[in-house]
Amino acid sequence: MSESAATASNTCKYFVLDTNVLLHNPNSLFMFDDNEVVIPFAVLEELDKFKKQNDDVGRNARQVIRHLDRLRKQGHLSEGVPWNGHGGKIRIAFTSSARPEWISEDSPDNRIINVALDLQKEKRRTILISKDVNVRIKSDALGIHTEDFEAQKVDPDRLYQGYLTLAVPGELIDDLYREKHLEIERLEPYLVEQDEQGQTKPMELTANQFAQLRDQGDDSHTGLSRRLSDTDHLIPVQGQRKPVFGIMARNLQQTMALDLLLDDEVKLVTLLGSAGTGKTLLAIAAGMAKLLQEERYEKLLVARPIMPLGRDIGYLPGDKDEKLAAWMQPIFDNLSYLLSTRAGGSQYAVSKSTEQRIHELLDSGKVVLEPLTYIRGRSIPNQFMIVDEAQNLTPHEVRTIVSRVGEGTKIVLTGDVGQIDNPYLDSSSNGLSYVVEQLKGTSIVGHITLAKSERSELASLAASKL
Repeated sequence: MSESAATASNTCKYFVLDTNVLLHNPNSLFMFDDNEVVIPFAVLEELDKFKKQNDDVGRNARQVIRHLDRLRKQGHLSEGVPWNGHGGKIRIAFTSSARPEWISEDSPDNRIINVALDLQKEKRRTILISKDVNVRIKSDALGIHTEDFEAQKVDPDRLYQGYLTLAVPGELIDDLYREKHLEIERLEPYLVEQDEQGQTKPMELTANQFAQLRDQGDDSHTGLSRRLSDTDHLIPVQGQRKPVFGIMARNLQQTMALDLLLDDEVKLVTLLGSAGTGKTLLAIAAGMAKLLQEERYEKLLVARPIMPLGRDIGYLPGDKDEKLAAWMQPIFDNLSYLLSTRAGGSQYAVSKSTEQRIHELLDSGKVVLEPLTYIRGRSIPNQFMIVDEAQNLTPHEVRTIVSRVGEGTKIVLTGDVGQIDNPYLDSSSNGLSYVVEQLKGTSIVGHITLAKSERSELASLAASKL
């Protein structure tokens, strides 16, 4: 081996990708810069099994296969095909060596791990990338450097909240409400915080972020404001004086959420919160008000990913419509509440039951409830669209969904990053957290983290203590 070749071999890293990484993001093939991406042959066999599925997993599998087919036309994948002109290569790897007795069972996971072992025996700088915790544990126990797929991850402990609290002179609060706006430069002396070392550093007030202003001399003197889009001033935010389709905000965060949901200039709203904080109910109430009262949108579309807690939807009883109805039951529950006389139903004829009102809306096509699987490939114009349980989506899936949004559509993503049912996602890698962090400060995007459970005293206790 020449000196230059030896140097290249020592600096190049060999990233062995597990199947779940490619299914999580088909473009992960191209995220390792000037290193070599190694795809074990066992991964191809698994992709072949997934490619026929008519869901996001199947589509991602087919996209990976198309990527590899395109590379195949540029060279031999068994030798490695350059793809970026900077030393990056992608190749298919085989292993004929016997597996150690600890992983002797013939399973795809063990065959993938064995490819990484072979590379390590060749003194290659090998890193196995997998979203499967057990694969990471097994390979680490065998001495292989193992990592999760870190691209598109965010720090859940420092996730953007959508609002901040500032202690300011009382005259600024008075000026905010008297003049109906407040220049941000007047707040700059108070936009500071202390870091872990006790040092003072400036804070940024981004587009559509809320600022709760507290009088430095009187805690009872407060004001709520929002930076209007990407302008250089704040506008006062006041709670709704009348119910929004029968719903009134019960706390400060719900007031902020409704302000964003009812602002037609904000095209994407993300709502994070634990069970009972009202994120889905607020979103549907705002959508119903915009649809039926203001007639701002043509349809209210509510979608949920099919990622059940427990067994798949196919195990539910009944035909397709009955299965989907069972899976969409949480949405029906919210609609039932909003259309009941207790909430917003007083405007409807009392001769009709809540169920009849719901079916009328569904039959008319004004309200559409469907699994997220059926959204793919469509263009969605002039609709108020809600994606519930968005924490179970990957960043790639969220990008695909938001890119479906047509002219005049508003999309709301709701979810709880503490209740993720997707086995390959966590609070730092799910699509909801990712879109919150990536799109913060954008003029047509707003976010609020709802902290207080309002479902019931018991629900609030369970959310905080269990």
